[in-house]
Amino acid sequence: MHNFLRAIGFSELRDDIDAEFYLERAVNEKYRTDQLSLGRGRVVEQYQLQVAPSMGIAVLGHRDGGGPFVRDYYFPFMKSYDGTLTEEGSVERHAERETYAGVLDDFNAGISLIFYLCNSLEIRRIRRSGIDVRARQAFLTGLAVEGKILLPLEKQEEDENARRRRREQKRLFEAARNGDMDAIDTLTETDMNLMSEVTKRMETEDLYTVVESAFMPTGVECDQYSILGEIAGIRVKSNVYTHENVVDLRLKCNDTIFHVGINESDLVGVPAVGRRFKGRVWMQGEMELSERSSEE
Repeated sequence: MHNFLRAIGFSELRDDIDAEFYLERAVNEKYRTDQLSLGRGRVVEQYQLQVAPSMGIAVLGHRDGGGPFVRDYYFPFMKSYDGTLTEEGSVERHAERETYAGVLDDFNAGISLIFYLCNSLEIRRIRRSGIDVRARQAFLTGLAVEGKILLPLEKQEEDENARRRRREQKRLFEAARNGDMDAIDTLTETDMNLMSEVTKRMETEDLYTVVESAFMPTGVECDQYSILGEIAGIRVKSNVYTHENVVDLRLKCNDTIFHVGINESDLVGVPAVGRRFKGRVWMQGEMELSERSSEE
């Protein structure tokens, strides 16, 4: 059974046998959202069972020659309508099956963000067409099975100097990725100075007073992250089948806006705008692509 089904309100499911009712319902009720013909009579189909607004289970499989539907895999999803613009986005195929990961090399955390692509059929269709495309923006969400609420930090209004430093840091990250040794040296020196300052402050302050937000890879799977972000919005949704509440948190983390969904029973603390969320998430989303112009 998929580990993150409980994040969308299925905490009582124990295995795939328990999940079978919902997977069959998606197909039997004909909630088909996309299909792709592969030739030789094979058609790949995607069904989505909505369990709450912008949230549900996606079921993908195939039919041969108009025969019965054969399920290949499924996953829980939550949609976001907050886009993250990118000029360094790409799509990579997974080795096990024809699913895809989105990669944002210009992510504001200074790392490459890897996330599971929910619109894999659209990506396959574009690749089969041979059209040269580029990534325009990504719509990111994270599903969590545990998390806690932290108190907010007392912050001052960001002045123009701080914004200028942030723009300069982003420029240095881009230059370093392109092999600029001066940029690499500058970033290394900045990190050493920052580490020295953090170590000094840690003598008298709590870790989560020093660290405002964080976004770090965790575990052995490349699309799971440990995050700490400020809550910018909250919406509680009810799973129409189990009546469990799912908390949809709109987070600001490292200057990027994305959504996190977590079962209310797995969330420790009371969420509020301005407070912070700390947890481990499975990042997923959709990549918006456009045809590359002849000048690019």
